[in-house]
Amino acid sequence: MKHDIVERKIGLMGVLVILVISIGGLVEIVPLFFSSQVRDPAPGIEPYSAIELVGRDIYIREGCYGCHSQMIRPFRSETERYGHYSLAGESVYDRPFQFGSKRTGPDLARVGGRYADEWHRVHLMNPRDVVPESNMPGYPWLADREVNPRATVERMQALRALGHPYTDEQISTAEKDVSGKTEMQALIAYLQGLGTNLQARR
Repeated sequence: MKHDIVERKIGLMGVLVILVISIGGLVEIVPLFFSSQVRDPAPGIEPYSAIELVGRDIYIREGCYGCHSQMIRPFRSETERYGHYSLAGESVYDRPFQFGSKRTGPDLARVGGRYADEWHRVHLMNPRDVVPESNMPGYPWLADREVNPRATVERMQALRALGHPYTDEQISTAEKDVSGKTEMQALIAYLQGLGTNLQARR
């Protein structure tokens, strides 16, 4: 049997496995480069503002995506709880995207505007003050750390080089926009913006 030869020669098997995975990956990935739904932003979707961009970086740094997804599946059980299902065009300015695969906590794709800033502040300081059954850790140190304005400008410049349509004015005012802000304020600004662009056009 030919498969006996493959099973006995681990090197050959490894090459064939890589070949099959490569072909499967190409078949799945390459068509996406030609799909406008994936490449182009959905109507109303804009790049993150300076303060939201900082908040997003903090969200990633603190590992929030480990417990919170940002991808609502097109199922009734999901849309009734979280809102309209996620569109690929909503994530074109996410590098990396925050789809996630685990929900220890709720999906956050449409959390923007659902709670007041003060609710988010209390929740981040000690989640059990607003959700007694929560097992989320607190992040009180974010209230004491200030944002680095210069790093924000450099981040926006780097993203513009990758194709994000930041204007010269947005970049020139970024330092002023985030100066004196705490990391908690930035994270709250990011959370408050999630899903609001799409909601505005519905």
